[in-house]
Amino acid sequence: MAEVLRPEMLDISNDTSSLASPELLHVLAVDDSIVDRKFIERLLRVSSCKVTVVDSATRALQYLGLDGDNSSVGFQDLKINLIMTDYSMPGMTGYELLKKIKESSAFREIPVVIMSSENILPRIDRCLEEGAEDFLLKPVKLADVKRLRDSLMKAEERVFKNIMHKRELEANDIYSQLKRAKI
Repeated sequence: MAEVLRPEMLDISNDTSSLASPELLHVLAVDDSIVDRKFIERLLRVSSCKVTVVDSATRALQYLGLDGDNSSVGFQDLKINLIMTDYSMPGMTGYELLKKIKESSAFREIPVVIMSSENILPRIDRCLEEGAEDFLLKPVKLADVKRLRDSLMKAEERVFKNIMHKRELEANDIYSQLKRAKI
C-alpha cells in the first residue's frame, strides 16, 4: 500500500518570493501500479513538486475528504495544486474520480490530468469534455511534467497577484473611509 502523507496548511503571506518556490506545487498522484506510481512520483520530485501518492481512486477520495467520512481531512487543511490519475484502475476508474472531483464544490477548480497507456481517442475526448486539464500517454515524460508544473506556477502566480490586488484595494478603501471620518 502507498504511504499517504499528511497535508500541511499553505501560509499565504505578502512575500511574493515564496511564490517562485516550486515547493508550492503539491501533486496528488493516483495509480494502482506500484511501478507507475514510483515512476510518476520520481518525475514529480525531480521537477521539485511535493508529491502524495495513493494506490486507488478510493484512497484519493479518502485523502481529499470526499468519501463521506467526517474524520477525513477537509479542504481547509489541504492544499493540492494538481491531481494526476491513471485512467484504468480496478474499482473506480480515473474518469470516475475526475467526475467526483469536478462535482465537488471544494475541489472542482483543481486541475486533473489523466494518464493512460492506451491512446483511445473517444476516451481522451470524454475525459477532456468532463473537465480534465490534460490527457498524457504513458510513459509520462519529464518534459510533460515540467510543462504542467510551469503552467500551474503561472496560474498560481496570477491567482496570488489577484488576491494581493484585491487586498490592496480593500486596504485603500478602509484608509479612505478612516480619512473621511478623520480618525
